[in-house]
Amino acid sequence: MLAAVVTGFGGPEQVELAQVPVPRPAAGQVRIRVAAAGLNPVDGAVRAGVFGGAGQRIGLGWDVAGEIDETGPEVTGWSRGDRVVGLHYGTVKPLGTHAEYVVLDADAVAAAPAAVDVLAAAALPLAGLTAARAVDQLGLAPASSVLVTGAAGVVGGLAVQLAVRAGLVVTALAGAEDEELLRSLGAAAFVPRGGAPAGPVDGVLDAAVLGGAALAHVRDGGAYVGLIPNHAPAAERGIRVEEQEVAADGELLARLVSLVDAGALTLRVSEVFPLAEAAKAHDRLAVPGVRGRIILTP
Repeated sequence: MLAAVVTGFGGPEQVELAQVPVPRPAAGQVRIRVAAAGLNPVDGAVRAGVFGGAGQRIGLGWDVAGEIDETGPEVTGWSRGDRVVGLHYGTVKPLGTHAEYVVLDADAVAAAPAAVDVLAAAALPLAGLTAARAVDQLGLAPASSVLVTGAAGVVGGLAVQLAVRAGLVVTALAGAEDEELLRSLGAAAFVPRGGAPAGPVDGVLDAAVLGGAALAHVRDGGAYVGLIPNHAPAAERGIRVEEQEVAADGELLARLVSLVDAGALTLRVSEVFPLAEAAKAHDRLAVPGVRGRIILTP
């Protein structure tokens, strides 16, 4: 099969298509025929060597939407032909979801949403799980105020929607051109990039990785959740500072799928590229202002 991999670090030119053996599922795993796979910023970081792995062939891709075509021993609840979405966690792995087939643990997948097409479905796993875990990690009571930075991004936009569903009063921080979008997603207030909320907030979900600049808006004793491990600012003023690291979680993913099917969670696709143009898709990923997930299709 074809898979997008890197064998050296650098820019988009490092992305290559390799002929590799079709993987076989082991006990507790399923093999998915990939229909669509999201291209995330973490893929660009892997390609650039941020997570190491020099001298190895590293597969790209975390999100997948497709159809199960084989189940391994000891798998129950899944059958060939089931339409699923899933997260293939891991920064340095020999194969990712940017391929024609991928093997995942059975508990890392969920039934695909029925209300959206396969392209939109592929935009859900990584961003949705990241946003949901971060909102939960804030630990704020209903009616608390939260500032979501980078709110117009894929993760930020889902975080806005999930925070609103959790009963939080959301202020969205993004480019001025994104105000209408974010209010449509439920934000009660909007702050253009470089601005500040009307007053201190109970918590910040820092999708833009602003660090200390975002922490400054949190009231004494509030909460800050960052989305990139080892990038959180130092705690101060009694603020609880935590970092969220995503994990494969089929149960949580299934709950997010239910929200999509209920029309309560909007997924956004920016552009679609064939797998053969994976390097071109990485070029596009590096352009600021992408509003929606870039999707690859085998």
